[in-house]
Parts: sequence; structure tokens; C-alpha cells
Amino acid sequence: MKVLILSSATGGGHNAAGAAVQEALLDAGHEAVMMDMFLLASARTARFVGQCYVRVARGIPRVFGMLYRFAGFISSSRRKSPIYYVNGLMAKKLNAYLAENHYDAIVMPHLFPAETITYMKRHGMTLPLTVAVATDYTCIPFFEETECDYYIIPHEELSEEYIRKKIPAGKLLPYGIPVKKAFCEKAEQTLAKESLRLPPDKPMYLIMSGSMGFGKIHIFAYELVRSLKNGEHVVIICGNNKKLKRHLKRLFFHTPNVHIMGYTANVADYMAACDVIYTKPGGLTTTEALNRNIPIVHTAPIPGCETKNREFFVSRGMSIAAEHIHTQIKQGKLLVEDAGIRNGMLSVQKKNALPDSAGKICRLLETQTAKENESA
Repeated sequence: MKVLILSSATGGGHNAAGAAVQEALLDAGHEAVMMDMFLLASARTARFVGQCYVRVARGIPRVFGMLYRFAGFISSSRRKSPIYYVNGLMAKKLNAYLAENHYDAIVMPHLFPAETITYMKRHGMTLPLTVAVATDYTCIPFFEETECDYYIIPHEELSEEYIRKKIPAGKLLPYGIPVKKAFCEKAEQTLAKESLRLPPDKPMYLIMSGSMGFGKIHIFAYELVRSLKNGEHVVIICGNNKKLKRHLKRLFFHTPNVHIMGYTANVADYMAACDVIYTKPGGLTTTEALNRNIPIVHTAPIPGCETKNREFFVSRGMSIAAEHIHTQIKQGKLLVEDAGIRNGMLSVQKKNALPDSAGKICRLLETQTAKENESA
């Protein structure tokens, strides 16, 4: 089986979900190609699309939130949006690519390629099996105007929301958000700390700001470190925000128990080593922490779907959140100090985690493509 995974570089979560599906497919002996759909136009176009998103979301989050709310207001299954028509411009290029490269299925962990294949379907272009993967704990605006064969959603309790938006119930598969197997494997915290050269006998707080390095992390980190009294360690992962990393390096130059990381492939290890994670409520990072089964304190979200992610987790006891930095810091310290509260959260997380999402997607593709090949 040969599968095409189409994404877009608007935040790292979509690509991380795609990479998890690719990993599962390769492990099962299949061929899986993952690409940014806009590279079919040009590298410049792909960069432009990704940078526009990052600049608005990271630079002016209030404007991003306003745009998200407006999108939710105009989003409808009865008509097509400007987003649909803009992504429809990629239809001819994608159609030409598929004509030259045979694939048995297309997996889309991003709205934009799902819009493109919808345009293609409506204009009579031939497509293989199409599967959209939702990467947030809500039905994002414009998802209801897409026409995919299946929709992988994060949790069964979200089905009603998707059905209300006129996505057929028979197309909804609550497999969870796919994450790489490293986040789902059992890990001994002491060994993880030792492998990362962190003291096994001291609590470790992990701060993550997403792939974009969003938020006032330097202020949060300063206040957290200032509140620590017993030699606790703090690891800060800044993602791709090099400016933030340089600033934090200067801020904590004389603080040996604070470790500043840029982009790292060892996030699963740092999660295994930590006693609490402070993270903005991005769908992928939050799901990785859920499958790692670690205490979560949600910090300020990028307004929009991340607000919904936070609501979903907090309302079920899978994370704690507060509006103010000092309260967030106290919540994290409470999770370290109070075993009852910590274990209660971890127990709820275990009940809601869906660690085999990528494997289930792989098996779905195997089953459905086999059926299509038999009927061909």
C-alpha cells in the first residue's frame, strides 16, 4: 500500500500528526510519502502560507482569535467559504501530481488539503481513499464543508459536535489524535532523568511553548524559577523560536538548574522525565502529554481551537488551568506535592488516552484499500 500524507507548515502539530501516521505505516511495511501540499506550487508558496499563520498567531494572537471567531460565525455546510476557493487553486497541481504518482490513499492532518480534495471531488477529478485527521478537540471552522471518506476525530464525546455540523456519523472514527509511538511506550522516570543528565532525586518542571515558541515564556519561567526553593530543575523547550531561546539563555545564564532547549527530537524523553508539564493547549503537545500520562498545567492558549482544547481537558480533570501566571505556577507545584490530586488526574488521563490512533488509521487504510482493490 502506498499512502500520501498531505499537510501544511502552519504550526508543528499537523506535521507531527502526519509523521505519526507515516511512522505506523512504515512500521507495517507500507510506503508513506509526507509533504507540504503547497510545495506542489513552490517552496516560496509553502513558506508564505506557513509564515503568515505563525506571524499572526504568535505576533498578534488577539487578531488571530478574532479571525477564528469570525470563521466560526460564517462557517456552514450549506455554502463554501473563501478558504475552500483559495485551496481549490491547488486542485490542478495536486491532480497532475496524482496522475504521475499512484497512491492508494491520502491522509490529511490539516484542513487545507481536505479543502483541496473536496474541490477536486466536486469537479470530477479522480481520487483514492481520502481520510482527514482532526488535530484539535473541537470541530474547527470550515471542516464541515469538506467531503472526505472518513474523519479521524480525537474523542468519541466530540462526535455530537461533528454531527451537528452535518458531517455524517458513519464517516466519524474516534481513534484519537495520532502521536508517535515514543509517547505511548512505558518509561521509567528515574531512567529518563539519568539519560538526560538530570538529578533523579529532584522534581523537574517542563515548560513547552509549542513549535512556534508562543507566549510570554520568559516571564513565566522567571516567576517559576524564582519560586523554587529546593533545587528543583526546569527544562524549557522553545521550539523553533530562536529569538526566545537566546533571550532565555541570557536570562538564566547563571542558573544551572534551568536548561534551555530549542527544537529537540527528544520531547518524549523530557516528558517522561518531568514531574509536571506547563504547556499551551495545542492539540498535539497536549495529546502527547496525555499518552505519556504526566500531570498537565495548561498555560495561555492561542485564542481559538486551543481555547477549546483547554476546555475539553480541564472539564474532564485531565489538566488544570488558570488565567494568571502565579496561579498556574501554584497549580504545578501542588501537583508535585499532593499525590492525591496528581494520581486523580493521571487516572482520568489513562481512561481517556487513545495511544493506538496511528495504528488504527493504518489498519483502516489497509482494510478499505483492500476492499477497493477487490471491487476494481
